[in-house]
Amino acid sequence: MYTNNKLAKSIRLALMFGGASLALSGAAIAQEAQDGEEVEEAQERIQVTGSRIKRTDMEGAVPVTVIDREAIDLSGDMSVSDIIRNTTFNSAGSFRPQSGSSAQGVAQVDLRGLGASRTLVLVDGRRLTMSPSTGSSQDLNAIPLGAVERIEILSDGASAIYGSDAIGGVINVITRKDYNGAQITLGAGQVSVPADGGDREQGSVLFGSSDSKTQLLGGVSWNTREIVFERDYPWVQSGSSIYGNNFRYWTGTAWSGFSGVPNGCGEENFFADGALCRYNFNATNANEASSRNQSLFLKGRHQINNDWAFYANASIAETESFGRYAPAPDSNIFYAGLATDGDSYNNPTNPDAWMYDPRNPNAVAFTWAGPQNAPVAFYHRFAAMGNRDSTVTNNNKDLLLGFEGTVGDLEVDFGYRRVRNTTNDIGNGYLAATTAWSNVNNFNPGYCSDGSFDAQNCSFGYDIQSPGANPANVLAAGVVTISRISRFDIDEYFANTSFDVMETEAGMIQAFVGFEHRQERYQDKYDSQSEAGLVGGSAGNSAGGGRRVNSGFFEVLVPVTYDFELNFAGRFDKYSDFGSNFSPKASFKWAISDDIIWRGSWGQGFRAPSLDILTQLTSFSADSVVDAQTSLVLCGNATVACQVNAYYIANPDLAAENSRQISTGLAVNVTDDINFALDYYDITISDRIRSFGSQTLIDRTLAGDPIPPGLGVTRDANGVITRIDAGYGNEGTVTTSGLDFNIRVNWDFGSAGALTQNLQASHMLDYSTDGGRNIVRDPGLPRNRVVFSNTYNLNDWTFAYNMNFIGNQYNSVVADVNGADGVARSGNIGSWTTHDVQVSYDTQWDNRFTFGVQNAFEKLPQLRSYGGRDYNYNLYNGWGRVMYVRFQQNF
Repeated sequence: MYTNNKLAKSIRLALMFGGASLALSGAAIAQEAQDGEEVEEAQERIQVTGSRIKRTDMEGAVPVTVIDREAIDLSGDMSVSDIIRNTTFNSAGSFRPQSGSSAQGVAQVDLRGLGASRTLVLVDGRRLTMSPSTGSSQDLNAIPLGAVERIEILSDGASAIYGSDAIGGVINVITRKDYNGAQITLGAGQVSVPADGGDREQGSVLFGSSDSKTQLLGGVSWNTREIVFERDYPWVQSGSSIYGNNFRYWTGTAWSGFSGVPNGCGEENFFADGALCRYNFNATNANEASSRNQSLFLKGRHQINNDWAFYANASIAETESFGRYAPAPDSNIFYAGLATDGDSYNNPTNPDAWMYDPRNPNAVAFTWAGPQNAPVAFYHRFAAMGNRDSTVTNNNKDLLLGFEGTVGDLEVDFGYRRVRNTTNDIGNGYLAATTAWSNVNNFNPGYCSDGSFDAQNCSFGYDIQSPGANPANVLAAGVVTISRISRFDIDEYFANTSFDVMETEAGMIQAFVGFEHRQERYQDKYDSQSEAGLVGGSAGNSAGGGRRVNSGFFEVLVPVTYDFELNFAGRFDKYSDFGSNFSPKASFKWAISDDIIWRGSWGQGFRAPSLDILTQLTSFSADSVVDAQTSLVLCGNATVACQVNAYYIANPDLAAENSRQISTGLAVNVTDDINFALDYYDITISDRIRSFGSQTLIDRTLAGDPIPPGLGVTRDANGVITRIDAGYGNEGTVTTSGLDFNIRVNWDFGSAGALTQNLQASHMLDYSTDGGRNIVRDPGLPRNRVVFSNTYNLNDWTFAYNMNFIGNQYNSVVADVNGADGVARSGNIGSWTTHDVQVSYDTQWDNRFTFGVQNAFEKLPQLRSYGGRDYNYNLYNGWGRVMYVRFQQNF
């Protein structure tokens, strides 16, 4: 164990709090710890993320980075998600609220680039519930920023401590608990790009009171961000969708190429592209959804007697987002029996069509040179029916009740937690496809049964040449409101105890034993029309079910010598729906000297299959595949794509992913004011959970390659495919390794102030899947991320400067048998460096005024199509310069 002299204590404190990837408190903690009185206070046992055992030594065997409250304020960020996504451990960026997504209001974190579902988020040591919008990842927007005391980031696997999902690392958000008085914080920010939209506001009210027995803390927190439309970005050009006003005709054996509807491109946002009529979807759709987060939180603790205390935490959080998508695009080629017949008045191959009738004010001459009266498939944008607007409201209610105390020499903690998390997604302006296409096919411009023409009394249907001229009742008939109602509930019981096992010459052996019982219930219900595939511009498949999870876990801290300790942990999780898993972990910490710590760990982890894929209802899909025997029999040509019956199922044989993590590193105190840490990590994931589509399963079968259990291709006696069972299965590996470096320096200039500098860097060495090539520096996966933070305190003034760096990547990586690793790399996505500055002034009236600028030099992301957007939306942001002000009043 460590010695308790003042220098050793300062090392542990400095290393613990010196690892933050954002600017930390200006107060030099290491210097404070050299005061003998404060050293004694620091010997109180505390619990740090990554271990259940409370200890006096704050620097443990695994690397933990801490972002304290002052660092949060100095960042200028207005939400927990923005703070975490800017850390160096968020290697490849992470999903953030965006219009055009079914999870438009969700914000995630993705440590090591391994995926949000492999990063565990805790609040006060207990897991944040899954987002109902995804079913497989957690939503950081459910955490109120005003309630946060600090954020601890464990950059190591921890399934042995916390269970499933803790593969890439653990984020533990610690909420405030000891506070007396009241505090009001108000802030606002304005972006330079785009010129309109994206501005934000924040605020919180905090109050607390305590006496010798009772502590009570509560507050409200809120933040808002305006919607941003794609058209308002300076680099955005016209969108160009084939779903404008185009058609294809049936040749007798196949569908032809595209042609534009004659004179059907004269309405707003439609434009001619040669013979085609396209639609500019960028004129109407939003890039980032608006967001409005508000929450109420309350924490209390009462000391019942000398041995027992009662505690309770309660919070209610609501997140509402609004997104706008371009009007519904659709084609009647997708619906059996809805292709437009040859004699329809909307058919451009029909010489008698309305578009050629002299009584039509938009009529053109019939010049069609192709086959006449051929069946037609339209690719149409139903813009006359309006935009698709989506409002998503998420409500999270979290209640925790517990008791902690002592029974003899045992420290005991037990309690109950109840979480109710619901999401309501309401979409307006979506297409009632069957009705809309029936109106297209049955269009009659006004021809009456007696041969006369009466547009007022005999017309009906939908005029596809002039959509805006359709009467209101026709347009209304083609519009439907869709809904998606989701929920994810948790009921959890827990009990644990910690105790001293025995005293040895090297120190006390400590142990921790615990048990958890958790019930999870998930429901994701789409409206029946969307689920049946009858809504244009929307689709979805419902899911729903529950599971029980029983977990037992232990941890033992064994001092081997005075300066060397071992830590052993293990956790057994039994799931009611797929099986069980045991995760062990062993770590060590060796104080080589009073100034050098060597630490390391080995562990195994797992990720349980999420309820959304274990409980999804079987959905039918007529998948287009190429299979020689099937295509020959069904389509008459062995080389063409042919539709087969595919069923996407909840695979009953799906198992958990497994992982192995190794880490080791050094933490060194160079002087009393300079310390650094260097850590290496290596993570391997096996039995990866991944999706298998119809064509993949066919190709695997033909090649004789294995197919995951539960999935497969069924053929009849003639070798023709009769059924495909597709979905999720276990196969393959993911491997990644890298280095994390942190150095912190404290400068004391006496009456001239104090300067704290902190450099955090992450360097990815390798990232590969299924034993393949190293994809580091492929688009979206930079090798390096760096944050350099500086805080200068002078009397009542605080000045902060942060530099954020994201490394470069190749612009293009394509298969090439002659290239290195079987690919050819070209182009360059340049490194991205931004600079943030902030100044704060504390007045004599207990208030603080803050002014800051993020991205002061307005660095914009390099434009490269990525994930359907103009730049990598997860890794960069396009806000330009963000200027913000904040006022804080303490009472």
